[in-house]
Amino acid sequence: MATGSAALDRIVERLGSTSDPKRRYEYVLWLAKKLPPLPEDLRQEVFKVRGCVSQVYVVAQLVEGKLHWQGESDAAITKGLLALLIEGLEGLTPAEALAIDPAFLAATGLQASLTPSRANGFLNIFRMMQAQAKGLAAN
Repeated sequence: MATGSAALDRIVERLGSTSDPKRRYEYVLWLAKKLPPLPEDLRQEVFKVRGCVSQVYVVAQLVEGKLHWQGESDAAITKGLLALLIEGLEGLTPAEALAIDPAFLAATGLQASLTPSRANGFLNIFRMMQAQAKGLAAN
């Protein structure tokens, strides 16, 4: 499944080719550990993802027409899902980010292992990232 992001395609391929749910979780947790901490001054309401059980912040910046992301979550799995999206959408133009269909989530195989509230949270993070991309594109 081509998402429109080479990085996201690689992640989807990696997760989708793993039949062991535990392995998928380990990969998501590994991504969480790689995510740099979010500076305290960016932990603001405006960057907080709504509809997540855990505290999640995601911040986009547009530099020379490309999106750059930072984020944080207080829950390891959610932080890993956030890291997956950050890695997948890093360096895209706003138009490229907006063109990504959230259906790629099914191709990862993660939905089988995620609780409904986590799967919903993942979608809320993705929608917030697209909303920020849209807002930056408009400016």
